[in-house]
Amino acid sequence: MSTYDDIRTLPLHVDGYYLEPLEKEVARGFTLRRTVVVLHGRGEEGRGEDIDYDPAAQLAFQETGGELPLAGEHTLESFSLLQSAQTAYRRWAFESAALDLALRQAGLSLGRALGREPRSLTFVVSTRTASVPGWLALYPELRFKLDPDEKWTDEVIATLERVDTADFKGLYRGAFGAPPDAALYERVARAFPDAWLEDPALTPATSAVLAEHRDRVTWDAGIHEWSDVDALPFPPRMLNCKPSRFGSVKRLFDFYDACAREGVGLYGGGQYELGPGRAQIQRLASLFHPDAPNDVAPSGYNAAEPVSGLPGSPLAAVDHVGF
Repeated sequence: MSTYDDIRTLPLHVDGYYLEPLEKEVARGFTLRRTVVVLHGRGEEGRGEDIDYDPAAQLAFQETGGELPLAGEHTLESFSLLQSAQTAYRRWAFESAALDLALRQAGLSLGRALGREPRSLTFVVSTRTASVPGWLALYPELRFKLDPDEKWTDEVIATLERVDTADFKGLYRGAFGAPPDAALYERVARAFPDAWLEDPALTPATSAVLAEHRDRVTWDAGIHEWSDVDALPFPPRMLNCKPSRFGSVKRLFDFYDACAREGVGLYGGGQYELGPGRAQIQRLASLFHPDAPNDVAPSGYNAAEPVSGLPGSPLAAVDHVGF
């Protein structure tokens, strides 16, 4: 029996839905937009978040996307089938909202529905290298996920500590990506012998310097389902799992099952969620991989400058009704 089988037949009654726009200025001149899908029925509401990074796509969705014929009686699975033509991020917004609503209508938490006990959640903070000293001054026990780049000289590397993951961003394209850099990869791998090495761009030169560190190489940007793992150049010990990339709840839960079967570890990843999406990926991580270096820190850690008063790692386990 698969994990998805535990929830696929949950009944779901939908009276309708509406959209809630979210936005936040995350850099000078750049406003990040998100859209919350709110399904409602039988006095309950379920929420999911569309994290598409394209502001124009978000605005278009908010202006024209509230007219889909979703009202009626469903199961979680039949509702999912209605979303099959959506993009992955949009589909995840609707399906996570449906999961939230179905659980609330049944009076269940996700943990209870799956027969899993949530555990306290370890997290790391993904931030700018220059911000690390400030964060550590406020929270000495924090650990980090950092993005090495050409500015990481030996002198800079020597100042860094408590690094659990180094994200080379070698599989991203455009502004988010970074070119292969064998010298940088080698310096980072040797400086942080216990850190995970995420998304290197493999070339003959980078493959050579990472050969002795293969057991620490992990992947993120290209992982959308289990077949992507089969296509990797060598079997991984660990992967970064970002639920919104999977689109459907079934695809995500089948991926969890495959990783458990094949002995592949997981840590969670966020996508700068501004709304309910952040708590939902924290809930999944607390159920499936709570002790990993999960990049799902509370959203307060996304502040441009370190701020006090935030919860530290680990986060206490919660098991309330809904997703």
